[in-house]
Amino acid sequence: MWTLADKTLNSRILLGTALYPSPRIMSDSIQACACDVVTVSLRRQSPLDKAGARYWALIQALNVHVLPNTAGCRTAKEAVTTAKMARDLFATDWIKLEVIADDYTLAPDPVGLVQAAAELNRDGFTVLPYTTADLDVARQLVDVGCQVVMPWASMIGSGQGLVERDRLLRMRETITDATLIVDAGLGKPSDAAQAMELGFDAVLLNSAVALADDPPSMAKAFAQAVEAGRLGFEAGLMVPRDLASPSTPTIGTPFWQQETRQP
Repeated sequence: MWTLADKTLNSRILLGTALYPSPRIMSDSIQACACDVVTVSLRRQSPLDKAGARYWALIQALNVHVLPNTAGCRTAKEAVTTAKMARDLFATDWIKLEVIADDYTLAPDPVGLVQAAAELNRDGFTVLPYTTADLDVARQLVDVGCQVVMPWASMIGSGQGLVERDRLLRMRETITDATLIVDAGLGKPSDAAQAMELGFDAVLLNSAVALADDPPSMAKAFAQAVEAGRLGFEAGLMVPRDLASPSTPTIGTPFWQQETRQP
């Protein structure tokens, strides 16, 4: 059990709902990893249109918390407007905030992101901003009221894993008063385990599960990896050494190796 903003959750996986071969496979994947929070995009699926209504009914039937996002927004103003529409449509003040600056890397615009986060926090939203592994930007997001910060491991949808591992570790060690969730770039279960071993509170996935040959099985694999990584972090990971160290110390000579001398 852990707490994300104002909710108590069991799973430390947040799962995206895009790119799946079918709604049924999406539903099976959400159930397979037993996640409590799923992200949805207002720009891709609106509960008001016919197709969106069916999609929304499927999400509601899963009894999970919905985290709308501002995917596709290019300016702070656009993101704020989308967030307010999502609050009305999905009946939640949670918002995954995205303000994209670059079409190639899909990297967030740090200035627009902080501006939008500040305005939405003042308006009573629970803002979960998607950002890079830039420590200064993360600090600014916390300073404007974000209780949660979600840095990428690598470019969104790339599956490259923890390319910025050292920067992520520095962020985790430095920012101790906010929930940190690795969002984007995780390609395999071992990537998620590594993120959790660094002390991150959770991971957010989509492409690595949705694009797998067997999405439900991959979702289950990620769930087990996240649990293992978190348990390892809590247990206390071994510090790497430069030299070998025997697991069985040798003090003196065992009696059975002593030479027997005849009188």
